[in-house]
Amino acid sequence: MSTGGSTKAIVAALAANLGIAVTKFVAFLLTGSSSMLAESIHSVADSGNQALLLVGGRRARRRADPEHPFGYGQERYLYAFLVAIVLFSLGGLFALYEAWHKISEPHPIESWQWVPVAVLVVAIGLESMSLRTAVRESNAVRGNASWVRFVRRSKSPELPVVLLEDLGALLGLVFALVGVGLTLITGNGVWDGVGTAAIGLLLVVIAVVLAVEVKSLLIGESASPEDLRRVREALVATPDVEAVIHMRTLHLGPEDLLVAVKIAVSTDDSAADVARAIDAAEERIRAAVPIAGHIYIEPDLLRAGAPADPAAPDAPAGGGGTGGGDAPSAG
Repeated sequence: MSTGGSTKAIVAALAANLGIAVTKFVAFLLTGSSSMLAESIHSVADSGNQALLLVGGRRARRRADPEHPFGYGQERYLYAFLVAIVLFSLGGLFALYEAWHKISEPHPIESWQWVPVAVLVVAIGLESMSLRTAVRESNAVRGNASWVRFVRRSKSPELPVVLLEDLGALLGLVFALVGVGLTLITGNGVWDGVGTAAIGLLLVVIAVVLAVEVKSLLIGESASPEDLRRVREALVATPDVEAVIHMRTLHLGPEDLLVAVKIAVSTDDSAADVARAIDAAEERIRAAVPIAGHIYIEPDLLRAGAPADPAAPDAPAGGGGTGGGDAPSAG
C-alpha cells in the first residue's frame, strides 16, 4: 500500500482536528460544559495522534544501517501503537474522570447556551468531511474486503487508525450534542456528564481495538494469503525448483516483506544449476510481489516420508528437507 493515500487522510484529519479543538475549547470557556471540555481534549489527542503518524512515517523512510540492517519500516507500527496509548489515556480516561466530576457536581449551562450546539454542529460537518477523505483513500486499497477485515488485515496502520479515530470523533460529537441538548432542555447538568461518560467509554473501546490490531503488526505478521499464493506460484514455476519445502514471511514494514524459503532441487543438479535456480526464483518472486525486499532461499532435497513443516501450510504432503536447520542462506 502506498503511503500517499495514508498521508492525505492524516493531513485532512489533522487540519480538521486542530480547528475543531480550538472552537470546542472556546465553547468550554464560555459555557463550562464538561462535554465540550472532553471533546476539546479528544480533538487535541487526535491532533497529536495524527502528528505521531506523520513522524512515524517520516522516520520509517530512513535507510538501513549496520545496527538496523532491515531498515526502520516497523517504526510506523510503533508510532501507531503510541496513538492507541494516547487515545486511551489522554482521551478516554480524562473524559471518564471529567464525567465523574460533572455527575458528582452537576451544573446547568447558564450562559452562551447556543454556543456548544453551534460548535458541535459545525464540528460534525468537519469531521464528516475528514471521515469521507479517509473512506475514499481506504476504498482505493481495500478492494472487496469488508471494513472489519480491512481494519484487521491491513499491513499499513495509518488508514485504519485514521478511520477509527474519525468514526470515534463523529460518534463522540453526537454523544456530546445529545448530552448538551438534554442539559439545555432539562436544566439538569447530569446529562452533560452522561454525554461525557459516553465519549470516554467510546474512546477507551477504540483505543483497545487499535492496540490489539497494531500489536499484531508490531510483533510481526506474515504476508497476506494473496501474496503467499503469488510467492509460491512464482517458486513452483521456476525451472529446476521441484517443490517448496517450507516458507516463512514477515512484514518488516507495510511495503517491505521478508521471504525465507527452502526449495527442493534435484540430486542431479550441479552447484551452478542450483545457483541459477535461486537467482531465477528471486526474480520471479520480486516480479510477483514487488514489496518482497529481502529474499533468502535455501536449496535442499526432498526426503520421502518426512513430516511436513507444521508452521507452513505450503509444505508438500509427506515431503521434507534432509537438512537439519531452518535458517535460510542468502540467495
